[in-house]
Amino acid sequence: MSDRSVAPDPVGSDLDPSIARPAARHLNWRVVDIVVAAVLGAATGLILVAWNTVGAAGGDVLAALTPGLGGLAAGGWMIGGVLGGLIVRKPGAAVFVEVVAALVSAAVGSQWGLLSLLSGLAQGLGAELIFLVLAYRRWNLLPALAAGAGCALLEYPVELIFYYGATVPLFKIVYLVTMLLSGAVIAGGGGWLITRALARTGALNRFEAGRETRQRV
Repeated sequence: MSDRSVAPDPVGSDLDPSIARPAARHLNWRVVDIVVAAVLGAATGLILVAWNTVGAAGGDVLAALTPGLGGLAAGGWMIGGVLGGLIVRKPGAAVFVEVVAALVSAAVGSQWGLLSLLSGLAQGLGAELIFLVLAYRRWNLLPALAAGAGCALLEYPVELIFYYGATVPLFKIVYLVTMLLSGAVIAGGGGWLITRALARTGALNRFEAGRETRQRV
């Protein structure tokens, strides 16, 4: 008798939904993902509206102390991408939330106008690339910090092109370092803390972030 008669069916896994491509299925967007990502983007956009005043003023004060130190305030504009990635955990979530937030900020009256959209796209992509490198599998504090720094890294060229291109090299270096630090701490660390706080309230029960937090408690 040929061994082929008892060989496992190579397409059997495709027919059994319990074992068929779990990673791919896990990364598919659900309706609830789209709705929550949109709500997150809108809510973050309102936060940005406030930060456009508070953060900009704080950045000006810091910049007056040492040129380039104003980058320490930059993280407040980057939190949407980290939140989107940590909560929704689907490809494109970081970009989606950050761009929606930028749209809301621009619509309400950002002093940077449509440039807010470019910044939102750059920051969202920065976080998205970190989650992509981690294969959308790691969601603890360190990836969140890295995602926040990623937001700053891709936002930095936008800042140089449109705002600080004529500054001296020392300013550019200080500004990059402070932006990375602010992105990691405020956007990354802050986004991670907000995600855990939301999960404890039960608001994220339909998401892995909520289930993981409940298991730790």
